Amino acid sequence: MTQHALKTLNRRFCVAPMMEYTDRHERYFLRQISRHALLYTEMVTAEAVIHGDKERLLGFSDAEHPIALQLGGSDPARMTMAAEIGQSFGYDEVNINVGCPSDRVQSGRFGACLMAEPELVAASVKAMTAATDLPITVKSRIGIDDQDSYDFLRQFVETVAAAGCTTFIVHARKAILSGLSPKQNREVPPLDYDRVYRLKSDYPQLEIIINGGIENLEQCQTHLAHLDGVMVGRAAYQSPYMMAPVDRDLYGDSAALPSRSDLVHAMLPYIAAQMARGVRLNAISRHMLGLYYGQPGARTWRRYISERSHLGGAAPGLLEDALAQMPIAA
Repeated sequence: MTQHALKTLNRRFCVAPMMEYTDRHERYFLRQISRHALLYTEMVTAEAVIHGDKERLLGFSDAEHPIALQLGGSDPARMTMAAEIGQSFGYDEVNINVGCPSDRVQSGRFGACLMAEPELVAASVKAMTAATDLPITVKSRIGIDDQDSYDFLRQFVETVAAAGCTTFIVHARKAILSGLSPKQNREVPPLDYDRVYRLKSDYPQLEIIINGGIENLEQCQTHLAHLDGVMVGRAAYQSPYMMAPVDRDLYGDSAALPSRSDLVHAMLPYIAAQMARGVRLNAISRHMLGLYYGQPGARTWRRYISERSHLGGAAPGLLEDALAQMPIAA
C-alpha cells in the first residue's frame, strides 16, 4: 500500500480529465492555484499502460497529489493490471472512463458505450478493488442515445455499486454515440442536473460528483447544496484563476489567495527543471495562457507568450517579460 492510498480523498472540487490538456505540466500549474482540488490525468488506455512508456504516460511530480489516474478499457483483467501499475506509481485513485463518446473510444469498447454493459463495468470494479488499495471510481454520463431514462441510470449505478464502487462522477448530459463529435457531445445534449440530484437523494450512501457546464464557483456552491462534489473541466483550463478561491471557499483553508504574478513566479523553478530535461517552454506555458482571462491585458499576455515560447532559445524568463507587459492592476 502506498503512503497516499491511506488518505481519504476530499472530492468537493475536482478538475476533469481532459485529453490534450490535463498533462503533468497543467496539473503542476493548477496545484499552485489550489492545494486541495483533486486533479485527474488525461485518459490513458489500459493497453497503453501495460505496453507503453510508463514513465511518459504515468509519471508525475509528488507536488500534484491528490491525483487520480483515469483508465479506459473494458477487459477486467487488463484494467486490473493497469490499476496495479497505477498504484505502483503512487496515484491516489483510479477512475474508469464510462463517459467518453468518441468513435475511437467506442471501437476499443470503452467509454460511454459501456453504460449499456453495467455488468462488465462491475466486473472491472470488483477485480480492481480486490487487487489494489486504491479507491476505484467511475465517471459516466446520465445515459446514452435513446437509453436515457432515470431508470437506466439508476440500474447502471446500482449494478456497479454492488461490485464495490462508492463514488460516481456523473456528467449531467447523455452521450450521443453516433452523429456528434466529442466536442458536440459536451455542448449539444441538454444538461439535466436534477437527474443527478435525484440519484444522490435515492442513494445517499454513495458519493456523487457532478460534471458538465460548470463555469464558476457560484455554480459549484449551488451544486454542493445537493451533492458531494463538483468536477470542472473547460472553465478550469480556460480561466484557471477561477480556482483561486477554491481552497478558502470550499475547503475552509485560511491561506492567502495567490496573485497571478505569484503563480507565474511559483512556476519558474519547475519550468527551469523541466527544460533542463529537454521539455520545450511552450509545452508548459501553453497551459498558462488563460491566467489573465477576463482581466485587462489578457490578450497581451496570451500573444506575448504564444508568439515567443516556441522559438529556439525561449527560456523561463520569457514569462517574467510577459508579466512586465501587464497593467499594474492585473
